[in-house]
Amino acid sequence: MKYFSAKNYPMNSQQSAVRKSTRAEVLLNKIEQMIVDGIILPGEKLDETVLANKFGVSRTPVREAIRALTAIGLVENAGRQGAEVSQVSVSMLIEMFELMAVLEGMCAQLAARRATHDDKLGLIATHEQLKSTFESGDHKEFYNVNLKFHDQLYSAAHTQFLAGQAHRLRRRLSPYRMRVTYQPGRMRATLSEHLEILNAVNEGEDKLAMEAARSHMRLIGNELEDFIASLSIPLSR
Repeated sequence: MKYFSAKNYPMNSQQSAVRKSTRAEVLLNKIEQMIVDGIILPGEKLDETVLANKFGVSRTPVREAIRALTAIGLVENAGRQGAEVSQVSVSMLIEMFELMAVLEGMCAQLAARRATHDDKLGLIATHEQLKSTFESGDHKEFYNVNLKFHDQLYSAAHTQFLAGQAHRLRRRLSPYRMRVTYQPGRMRATLSEHLEILNAVNEGEDKLAMEAARSHMRLIGNELEDFIASLSIPLSR
């Protein structure tokens, strides 16, 4: 009896492309996380050979992952020097955070008008999870659960283009938003700010939800100064 063997059924071009694409997506996520965690710093070169050896793959999927990160804006082409992690000026960072605040505010406003019962239950559950994570003192896990809350807020807005733009800018800001999480007192403040957003959404107060979400994303006063000072300090890992 002849048993099935992959050798007898070689992958067609479509299967091969899917497999190659998946490998590049996995690499993209890993390299992006290294950038977010501060393992690869702004201005640091992304060496294709080094990354290929690190992850045990050829340079092709690494090149595809870098190309995708360039499209997001986390990586930029430095000409003959190759690709490097994007560097953003302080003034541009502030502008990006301001725009993020506007997008978040719009999502919260729409969520207050459109959120379903299940949407609200999901936000409440994640807020409770965030409280538990805060008590554990795990900054990275807190950051991840925080992202989940914002993802659910975008989803509760029941919009496609707006949510897509918010996701795109958030990914671009992710290395810096992680740094905000590490600021003293920020996790505790996030809990109270999320509760304001949550209450406004649950009560259908769209203007209050918008203002609460905008305020949550703004960096002003001492908080802004402390954030700027932190940019030259490596994250504790």
